[in-house]
Amino acid sequence: MTLKNEITIIGGGLAGCEAAWQVAGRGGLARLIEMKPRRFSPAHSMETLSELVCSNSLKSDSLDNASGVLKDEMRVLGSLVVKAAEATRVPAGKTLAVDRKAFSAHITEALISSGVRIIREEIKRLPEDRPVIIATGPLTTEEFAAEIQRLVGTESLNFYDAVAPIVYKDSIDMGRAFMASRWSKGGDDYINCPMSEAEYERFYNELVSSDRVGAREFEDMASFEGCMPIEVMAGRGPKTLLFGPMRPVGLTDPRTGRRPFAVVQLRRENLEDTLYNIVGFQTRLTFPEQKRVFRTIPGLEKAEFARLGKLHRNIFIDSPRFLSETQQLRSDGSIFFAGQITGVEGYTESAASGIMAGINAMRVAAGLTPVCPPPTTIIGALLGYITDESRKDFQPMNSNMGLLPELPGKDRREKQVQRAIRDFRAWYAETLETSKGI
Repeated sequence: MTLKNEITIIGGGLAGCEAAWQVAGRGGLARLIEMKPRRFSPAHSMETLSELVCSNSLKSDSLDNASGVLKDEMRVLGSLVVKAAEATRVPAGKTLAVDRKAFSAHITEALISSGVRIIREEIKRLPEDRPVIIATGPLTTEEFAAEIQRLVGTESLNFYDAVAPIVYKDSIDMGRAFMASRWSKGGDDYINCPMSEAEYERFYNELVSSDRVGAREFEDMASFEGCMPIEVMAGRGPKTLLFGPMRPVGLTDPRTGRRPFAVVQLRRENLEDTLYNIVGFQTRLTFPEQKRVFRTIPGLEKAEFARLGKLHRNIFIDSPRFLSETQQLRSDGSIFFAGQITGVEGYTESAASGIMAGINAMRVAAGLTPVCPPPTTIIGALLGYITDESRKDFQPMNSNMGLLPELPGKDRREKQVQRAIRDFRAWYAETLETSKGI
């Protein structure tokens, strides 16, 4: 099959949009196929591209952690997702949080302006066009998932993911809640609902005894640790939440001058400052139970919900068995996978995966060797992790400093960050800047 610089990308999520952006920016013709609005997944509702369905947070933007370093690497590569996030940012301390609608609209408009051809149709069979990038995400339809199964010769792995409720700000009792960020870093951007020990015990007891959606249907599901339902986490023990989303460290209740026993944080969702997400409260409680249980939280007694939490199915392939570190199918290098379907977990991780797929699809079309950043960088380490053939019982992975090669001595993390930044820029200058955009 003849390769050409028209790259077909299936899926208009973060990964697919980043891939299309890279193709268009490097002189290629991007053909982006997206099934919305002809068909919506259980978690999607907007017609625009790159819709965020879990949280509105792209995590930390600070260079003292893996999430911040990842964004730095993405900026070097000209990331559309990072540009859109910065243009639609809402206050959230050092966290890069966005207005969902504005973020999605920004990306859609940018792709249209760049000449990306957006085709609104549902794909059920893999097209013959090559190169092709499969970026259908964790909510891939059953029909196309079956096509992927035929392609890789085995059943896809799957897990279930839960999203957190969103409440209207004006329904929060600010006489009980207070504005602050942990350790006063980044401004008073979070609404905090403090709890005494007695209030926490009441909430905990109500939570663990509450009714849940599809208990029998989902009793064998594997909840990914990074997005675990709050009630599943609570089931691990009465103190588990105190070391997780309800940890009170770094906060002082201005009413008492002391640290609360527990705290529930809410993060701003939109530019208008009218919606707040209950941080870490992904859930599969029934809708009536969510309202009843979460209204036992001090400050949320009269909370009105703009969105209630819900559960949806996620799919990812066993990437170590099928993909090279350049995200090419080992059996056919003209087929790429990108985003959460590869087992990278997180918004920016998915976007970074899409960036590299777009770059490498263009390189393959031009007869050049595909590339991958060195393992001392966040992107290189993450792609190396998900495609390591020696890995057994593969599960999704976020970017984290633990993926990077160790360094001896003190200040190890700071040295890893410095090395990652230095090595990524050197790799980019040598590999991509000198190849005339491809």
